[in-house]
Amino acid sequence: MTARAGLSTERVVVAAAALADEIGFDKVTASAVARGFGVKDASLYSHVRNLQELRERIAVLAAEDLAERVGNALMGRAGLAALTAFTEAYRTFAREHPGRYQAIEVKLTPTRWAELGGRRRGADHTYALLRGYGLTESDRATDAARFLLATLHGYVNLERHGAFGAPRPMAASWPSALQALHLALTNWPPAEEEEA
Repeated sequence: MTARAGLSTERVVVAAAALADEIGFDKVTASAVARGFGVKDASLYSHVRNLQELRERIAVLAAEDLAERVGNALMGRAGLAALTAFTEAYRTFAREHPGRYQAIEVKLTPTRWAELGGRRRGADHTYALLRGYGLTESDRATDAARFLLATLHGYVNLERHGAFGAPRPMAASWPSALQALHLALTNWPPAEEEEA
């Protein structure tokens, strides 16, 4: 039946990711994915063990997609130009793929972590961006990365959930937030001196 339906793990995961974007990551079920292929649930389980594995694989796919977009956007850029490209790629991905974006937050098993080149590349892209701001020391760069991603993730989530109810358009507010990020990264606090 699987051969007849043309199912493979990759096709199942891509279809599940597309479904997540359509109906929401938390609403994806094996039954819903199977229905999309016109097969019974059991046919899916030849390719993924259970719903948890399917969700983890969506997370891996999403991380790969986001890392590729961000990496392509960053090429040849530094400073504000790199920050703009990074944040626009990130925000565009979240808008275009809301289910996949939500999947990126999934806590993964050690087995799935081993497959997760996308998250590692994503971290590499973040640190490459920060090197353009002179943030090369490990702890300072880590602090700046956390600040950058928390700000961006918070903004994206509030935007996705329509939490910004003011009449001012979202598109008009983002440039100010971007300039604030740029100023913060440009003037990042020096490393704390070790206590004697």
